[in-house]
Amino acid sequence: MITNGFTYLAFIIFFASLIVLAEKKSNCKFFKYVPAIVLLYFTVMLLATFKVWQKTDDVNMYYKMVKGNLLPAMIFLMLLRCDLRKIVKLGPKMLLGFFAASFSIGVGFIISFMLFKGMYEPGTWKAFAALAGSWMGGTGNMAAVQGALNVPDSSMGYTLLIDSIDYSIWVMLLLAFVPYAKIFNKWTKADTRIIDEVGEQLAASQENNRQNIEFLDLILLIGSSLFVSAIAKALATVLPTTTFLSGTTWSVIIATTAGVICAMTPLGKLPGSPQLSNLMLYTIVGLIASRANFAELTQAPIYIIAGFVILAVHAVVLALVAKIFKLDLFTCGVASLANIGGVASAPILAASYSEALIPIGVLMAMMGYIIGTGGGLLVGKVLSLM
Repeated sequence: MITNGFTYLAFIIFFASLIVLAEKKSNCKFFKYVPAIVLLYFTVMLLATFKVWQKTDDVNMYYKMVKGNLLPAMIFLMLLRCDLRKIVKLGPKMLLGFFAASFSIGVGFIISFMLFKGMYEPGTWKAFAALAGSWMGGTGNMAAVQGALNVPDSSMGYTLLIDSIDYSIWVMLLLAFVPYAKIFNKWTKADTRIIDEVGEQLAASQENNRQNIEFLDLILLIGSSLFVSAIAKALATVLPTTTFLSGTTWSVIIATTAGVICAMTPLGKLPGSPQLSNLMLYTIVGLIASRANFAELTQAPIYIIAGFVILAVHAVVLALVAKIFKLDLFTCGVASLANIGGVASAPILAASYSEALIPIGVLMAMMGYIIGTGGGLLVGKVLSLM
């Protein structure tokens, strides 16, 4: 049993590295539907259930210190990839598709929560707010909303359960719909010529901007992100707080704002921010999972069904928007997966249409990083009033 704080942290990061290694080196189709980060959560949660480590004062100190300080730094690095000037190039219809997907997901959460709220434990709205952050952005946004609302780690097991099972089935459905794109586009009367042109332009731009990561890039990014985290946490202590707007919420908002602004500066052009933010993300997710327990997942079926209700509402609303505004299946599918799956899966769906469209999937997923945290907090606010 691990009782030393540093050993506890080192083990979680080492264990995360083994899972990433397995994903990258194996050709197992399992990882196409269950991302490494989801597998990390459940395996670490399993280890916690069998009490591989003990919640000693030293372990608790490392958990709070590392998670609390890395979260704003990770958000900052994550958003350095989100240059608003490039996102605007997607054009009005693709932006409409993305925000329609985000809106429909929010509506799905509200309707689903109304249907099942009598079956949930008190405070479950916070876990759904965290899931909304993930399904409007990514796992990093989920961690940000969890930190901002002080969601208990034990409640996050349900969130990851929905995020893995329901998400995996949704990915398979969207991939299965690809051959029927022409039928859908005929129904909505969509014009796909603009999408092809934008895809080719973005692909050419990405090819010209490929760079090797150097030591200078890494130390600048690490130094900047940790300094932003320190400033965000310091400012959060002097800003006014409410029952909904805590000090952690302020630090998340400050780090988000700093990331969006710096993405349009030379700092945003440095290579290495995706790798460093992923390193921090895997560490944070591993720490969150280490406090959960499978024995506490007594209401799992209700949560999984609730997740499918959210997706059903999302699909119906998005289809109606597509019909009204003549959106094509590619735009709707990638917008949906850019929200729900993020940068790990949106490009895969885009590639199933055409490799030239992969950059559109990446950029749409980047947009999710920008709105995911705010969207999750907004959904949480609505759910808290219910």
